[in-house]
Amino acid sequence: MNFEKYRILLSRVAVIIFLFFFITTENYWEVNNEYISFSLFFIGIVLVAIASLGRMWCSIYIAGYKDDKLVMEGPYSMSRNPLYFFSAIGTLGIGCVTETFTFPIVFIILFSIYYPYVIKSEEIRLKKIFGSYFDEYVKRVPAFFPKFSIFSEPQKYNVNPLVYRQHILSALWFIWTVGIIELIEGIKEIGLITPLWQIY
Repeated sequence: MNFEKYRILLSRVAVIIFLFFFITTENYWEVNNEYISFSLFFIGIVLVAIASLGRMWCSIYIAGYKDDKLVMEGPYSMSRNPLYFFSAIGTLGIGCVTETFTFPIVFIILFSIYYPYVIKSEEIRLKKIFGSYFDEYVKRVPAFFPKFSIFSEPQKYNVNPLVYRQHILSALWFIWTVGIIELIEGIKEIGLITPLWQIY
């Protein structure tokens, strides 16, 4: 299976399934422990902010250069897949914004199962394009979790404004998702949706 090709489609299917379960459930903690509920929401907002800023930072370097050159500067100097690293943080953040423990746990499990295959598929393609140059990069820079001690960035970097602007919109989808979650919460609170069961 080409994991790169179907990544966006599978992500959209996952979002639809998540929305179904979120709409049809009642948050146990919001009803029984407001402290836990608020703490989860606050942590979620912080993680979403970090993820959105991180993805915009990565996009400065990668936008317009994905297959034209091997990007090894900025966030790509300490992780070969910083976009996915920040996406993992954002995914955990979205889970926490639901003010439950169930959603963030499920999200991270699914992310951990699926995205290693996406990364492997991408790296096979990059190996074909860049050959030994990519092999040297692999030896020096970890695949996912950043190694901050090897961080480096140039004083100047050419950015494609048109492509970067498009990447910014995709980087902000975590923030939009928070808005959708809060809208659904409001609809449930005024009684327009009746939850079918509680979720922890």
